[in-house]
Amino acid sequence: MNGRTFFTILGAVVIAAMIGAYFIIIRSNVANLPAGADEGPSPVLPAPTRTLIPTVNIAPARAWPAGTKPVAASGFRVTAYASGLVHPRWLYVLPNGDVLVAETDAPSRPQEFKGIRGMVSRVVQGWAGAGVPSANRITLLRDNGGGLVSKYVFLTSLNSPFGMTLVGNDLYVANTDAIVRFTYVESTTQITEPGIKIADLPAGPINHHWTKNLIASQDGSKLYATVGSNSNVAENGIDKEEDRAAILEIDRATGSRRLFASGLRNPNGMDWEPETGILWTVVNERDELGSDLVPDYLTSVKDGGFYGWPYSYYGQHLDPRVSDNRQMVAKAIVPDYALGNHTAALGLIFNRGSLFPQEYRHGAFIGEHGSWNRRPRSGYKVIFVPFANGRPSGQPRDVLTGFLDKDGHALGRPVGVVIDRQGALLVADDVGNTVWRMSPVPNADPTR
Repeated sequence: MNGRTFFTILGAVVIAAMIGAYFIIIRSNVANLPAGADEGPSPVLPAPTRTLIPTVNIAPARAWPAGTKPVAASGFRVTAYASGLVHPRWLYVLPNGDVLVAETDAPSRPQEFKGIRGMVSRVVQGWAGAGVPSANRITLLRDNGGGLVSKYVFLTSLNSPFGMTLVGNDLYVANTDAIVRFTYVESTTQITEPGIKIADLPAGPINHHWTKNLIASQDGSKLYATVGSNSNVAENGIDKEEDRAAILEIDRATGSRRLFASGLRNPNGMDWEPETGILWTVVNERDELGSDLVPDYLTSVKDGGFYGWPYSYYGQHLDPRVSDNRQMVAKAIVPDYALGNHTAALGLIFNRGSLFPQEYRHGAFIGEHGSWNRRPRSGYKVIFVPFANGRPSGQPRDVLTGFLDKDGHALGRPVGVVIDRQGALLVADDVGNTVWRMSPVPNADPTR
């Protein structure tokens, strides 16, 4: 046996041993909380569980078999509003009823996937249906009636676009590195003029959380952009987190920006609560503290508020992996409503329409992309959180499920959610490459 053969065999034995140890560890890290204990205004927060190797429990991505679709709640039906898209992530409804779809994925991030952890992360993303080349475009969907929806290439040459918002004739798109403004003409199906950059957004060679969502203030004078952290718990250095794990406020007239709220590890969906006019967001919390920590959450957002990341979670629960900073922890605001551990809540929209039955008139629809590091898996569905007097008022209800098959494959993963002009729910499915439409069954009583 020559030296090269010996080391090849030795390497194979070491790798096999590591894989065996890995499966022993991840199988032992199973959630112990009863169903629902990690949801609502007062979730159960057990002691952290730390392991040598983090739990990985991927739902491998598969296409929807012919004739299959998600499962709608009783009294509703779901149809494919538009299919054949390329990783549709986010949606925006224009005043004339046209729907914009951001077909997008992560940009090049040369420092995000370094070393063994980075290599594993890249493989995991591929299994989960992410990490595909970004189409870098926005597609316009136009409902022609009778179930016929036309697709138009609306904007191209973007840089991992995500959030979109229209103020007057100004259409703003949040690329991964900047907010860009375009002139919008009502009912146009394409914009060919180059956009004008109005503000930079944190990006760079790591750009761990690359998605940047966007919403306009109700008077149209300000824009609010979500920017996720550049790490799990600041392991890349706190200096890499400037203006991250935050919601930024951008002045439309000058492009100047300020920190509106911070300590939000990865905020995504945002919307104004209709009764109070208060901004709410959904947030993906930190990983690697076990299957029973930490719940993702839905919360109102206070100007100047700090929500704990990276020093503490769910208020003032100290993270043992992070340097103690009692001054910051003392300021940490407790989120309003837990959405379950590792559900990857992304989409958020309050229902302002009257198409749905009464019990769905007041509250928020939330798209849960689904876990990759929990046993058993969580998320992979769209839920509804009822509200009363501007606050969550009950347990979450599943409204669209069936994204996981019986073998644990992800047939789809819900992301952005919006209410269309008729009042139906649209859901972007970035694994199924489809926008789904959920509406009440015809002739059902909407007042029940």
